[in-house]
Amino acid sequence: MLSWAITFLILALVAAVLGFGGLAGAAAGIAKILFFVFLALLIISAVSRAVRGQNP
Repeated sequence: MLSWAITFLILALVAAVLGFGGLAGAAAGIAKILFFVFLALLIISAVSRAVRGQNP
């Protein structure tokens, strides 16, 4: 999922350089959403492993 976020971030940067503001904004928004979903899943995974007694 992190790779998708990075892909959309790169797409947003390229679109911004080429002058496609609407596309750049949309791609940046998607990248931000995917990054926060990835971060939430990472935290949930770490907490669940800690509760079960396994090392992270």
